Amino acid sequence: MSDDRPAISIIVPLFNEEQSVEPLYEKLMSVLDTGIGEYEIIFVDDGSTDQSFTQLRRLAESNKNVFAIRMRRNFGKSASLQRGFHEARGHIVVTLDADLQDDPAEIPALLEKLKQGFDMAVGWKRDRHDPVSKTVPSKLFNVVVSVLTGVHLHDMNSGLKAMTSDVAKELRLYGELHRFIPVLAHMRGFSITEVPVRHHPRKYGRSKFGTSRMYRGFFDLITVLFLTRFGHRPLHVFGGLGLTFFVSGFGISSYLAVLWLQGEPIGTRPLLLLGVLLILVGIQMLSLGLMAEMFVRALTQPDDFPVREHVSLLRHDGAVDESGSDGD
Repeated sequence: MSDDRPAISIIVPLFNEEQSVEPLYEKLMSVLDTGIGEYEIIFVDDGSTDQSFTQLRRLAESNKNVFAIRMRRNFGKSASLQRGFHEARGHIVVTLDADLQDDPAEIPALLEKLKQGFDMAVGWKRDRHDPVSKTVPSKLFNVVVSVLTGVHLHDMNSGLKAMTSDVAKELRLYGELHRFIPVLAHMRGFSITEVPVRHHPRKYGRSKFGTSRMYRGFFDLITVLFLTRFGHRPLHVFGGLGLTFFVSGFGISSYLAVLWLQGEPIGTRPLLLLGVLLILVGIQMLSLGLMAEMFVRALTQPDDFPVREHVSLLRHDGAVDESGSDGD
C-alpha cells in the first residue's frame, strides 16, 4: 500500500502579518524547491484583523500544497499550533513564526538532526535581534525552566522547530503551553536537541507579546511542572500537602488537649482555631487527591503512554497469551 503522506509539513501560525506573508512564502519555496521532498505548508491565521487571510487565500488557490486555515477569533498561538498539528499529514513537522525573524533556510539543519535520530530539533537564536525588554526576560525564563524541568535548552520558546509526526501527535497544547513544547515532548519520552540558527530583526509590524506574558508564563510553568511530575499521580502532591497540614493540625490540637486536661482554658486561644483549620484543610486536600486519582484512573488510556518501537514476529490477538503459550 503506497504512502501518500508528504515528507514534511510546515506549520506557520500568524496574527496580523499581512506584509510578511508573501516574503515568507517565497523564502519557504526557495528551500522546499531544493529537493527536500513532498511538502505541505499549513498557514493558521489566528483571527487576523488585517488582510493576512486575503494573502493566504491567494497562495492556497495558486498552490495545491498550501493550506490556509482561519480561526474564528484570536485564540492564541497554542491553539493555532494545535490546529496545525491536527491538520498536518507529513512524516516530519516543522513550525516557524510568520514575522520573518525565523529563517526558513535553517530548516535543512534541523532536519539533519532528525536524521541523526533525535525526535525534535529546536532552533537556538544565539545572536538574537530583539530589544532588551524581550531578550533579558527570555534568558531568565530559559534558565528557570531548564533548572526546574531538567530540559536544558538555550531557547525553549523558539518558534523554529522540527519534529517527527509522532511528537506532534502526542502534544496537547492549550492556553500558552506553546512556550513549553520541548518540555512536554521530553515528558512523553522524546529526545530533544538544539541547533544554532540565524535570527533576523523584525521588519514589519510589531511583537504580539507584551510584558504580561511573564505573569502568564509563571502560571503556565506551574501547570507544566504539575503535568510533568504529577499528571498521572496527583495524590502524591495533594496527599503530601494534605498529610502535612493534617499532622500539623493534629499536633497542635494534641498539645492543646494536654493543656486542657491540666485545667488550662483553651477556648479563646487562636492556636485552637489554627489546629482545627489545619486538620480540616488536610482532610480536604487528601480527599481532593483521591478524587483526582479516580479521574486519572478513569481517563487513562493505553495511548497515554507512547511506545518507542514494537517488534514481533507474529501477533494474532487471542491466539497467543503474554507468556507465549496457547490460550488453552
